[in-house]
Amino acid sequence: MEKRALGNTDIQVSEICLGTMTWGQQNSQAEAFEQLNYATDYGVNFIDTAEMYAVPTKAETYGATETIIGNWLEERKNRDKIVLATKICGPGDWLPHIRDGQTHFNKEHLNKAIDGSLSRLKTDYIDLYQLHWPDRHTNFFGQLGYRHNPNELTTAIEETLEALNDLVTSGKVRQIGLSNETPWGTMKFLQIAESNGYPRAVSVQNPYSLLNRSFEVGLAEVAHREQVGLLAYSPLAFGMLTGKYLNDQWPEGARLSLFKQFSRYTNPQAMLATEKYLAVADKYELNPTQMALAYVTSRSFVTANIIGATSMEQLKTNLTSSELTLSKEVLKDLEAVHKEHPYPAP
Repeated sequence: MEKRALGNTDIQVSEICLGTMTWGQQNSQAEAFEQLNYATDYGVNFIDTAEMYAVPTKAETYGATETIIGNWLEERKNRDKIVLATKICGPGDWLPHIRDGQTHFNKEHLNKAIDGSLSRLKTDYIDLYQLHWPDRHTNFFGQLGYRHNPNELTTAIEETLEALNDLVTSGKVRQIGLSNETPWGTMKFLQIAESNGYPRAVSVQNPYSLLNRSFEVGLAEVAHREQVGLLAYSPLAFGMLTGKYLNDQWPEGARLSLFKQFSRYTNPQAMLATEKYLAVADKYELNPTQMALAYVTSRSFVTANIIGATSMEQLKTNLTSSELTLSKEVLKDLEAVHKEHPYPAP
């Protein structure tokens, strides 16, 4: 599997990153271990998690995913072969079980979060520590437009970077990354870091798929010119691009069947666009899952494509997408669908 540089560092990560948010809720530890063993044997060396996982997040499963990964690392004794990424959650009163729902990216909360993650992951360092979503009012999680809130409560980016600098200096963190971030936010973090000698973000983890190409509008140029590559999450739009939810089908045990609150990718325009993308796959006799994933992985601003699976069959299909190269004809047809249905599910 191809390896790519993480930002401007010498850290090499696999083009496919193993996402983990179902472990501890939809997947047991035994199932997670099977996924980890298979993926790493296939060539994946990059694992992404977060303190708030499993998802949907709740008090009973907070930290469960990190705990599972820590148990696997302890059993396999292969920490030095893994590039491990995790995240501190952002502010949200819908997370009362995480620092009373009052998380901010200040020194106190960053220290509490990193120490908790290190303990659960049974490691003394994190390769990539990410800010899960901005500590300010802005547009993310499905919002395209920005509405200003002059009364927001937020932590200054300078304060956040100073605290992250302390974590890097201490050896607890190697590199830092952003997530669900905007072009302004990304550039502001880079500007302040460079002005003060603080660690520079090496990645931004945002949604990106055939149903949501909003990253291309402002952040793709930033990714290239500033070497802050995209770690693409939801590349299958929560499974929508597999086609399994079309015609009002809700397969038993599927993520969107179990958790109807995740409606980001189930609107009528997303359904219609998905039908058109599936027609392209059918025209060229391609597996639609692998076509959608191969498209994401092939984008020049993408550092890694974060896949997730609840079954081994899904995992194998997802991993094999790394062996698919899309022809110019396929790409042309995919672009035609995008022009007809731009950003149906941001």
